[in-house]
Amino acid sequence: MPDLKGTPPDRSSSTRPAAPADTLSPGLSLDRIGQALAAFYDDLIAEGVPEHLASLVRNVRPEPAAPVKSDRVALVVEDDEATRQLAEALLSDTDLGVIGCDNAEAALAIMQEQGGRVALVFADVRLAGPMDGLQLAAAITLLWPTARMVVTSGRKAERPANLPPQAVFIPKPWRPFDLLVEAERATTERQPIVP
Repeated sequence: MPDLKGTPPDRSSSTRPAAPADTLSPGLSLDRIGQALAAFYDDLIAEGVPEHLASLVRNVRPEPAAPVKSDRVALVVEDDEATRQLAEALLSDTDLGVIGCDNAEAALAIMQEQGGRVALVFADVRLAGPMDGLQLAAAITLLWPTARMVVTSGRKAERPANLPPQAVFIPKPWRPFDLLVEAERATTERQPIVP
């Protein structure tokens, strides 16, 4: 920066200016970034996900995942893209493959195609399209009773009365641990078939 007399600064110095605190070093892997985000996620989810964090999560492209140990799949049905991507990212760390969509009609098409491979369906009550998550839960528990059905809602704190009895209800804001527990149960426990 020029001084008051207009003399340019001395550039012969061998010291480099310090990098701004908000820049990332070139060797920082996406896994390390993801681990750092996950460490803060539990605290943030209770207050809602700030837009700057949601934007960051949308822009992070995961490194290629290790081969899936199971041919089982988790289906995430959520119309809020940031929430869907967070659920997909969490479930991608399990033994389940992950498929996401934003409406019940797309979910039913995936179920018709993937059917017996789907171990877990995680759906919001409010979805894009004419069907809601409760109608989706009723269809899945009737047509694919071995899939573990988990429904979530930010509008209802209590289990909806018309939710099928074998479906699990988790109110929002859900914790990552709750979703991971349901994924574990989907791969290790047989889903009870309730008539």
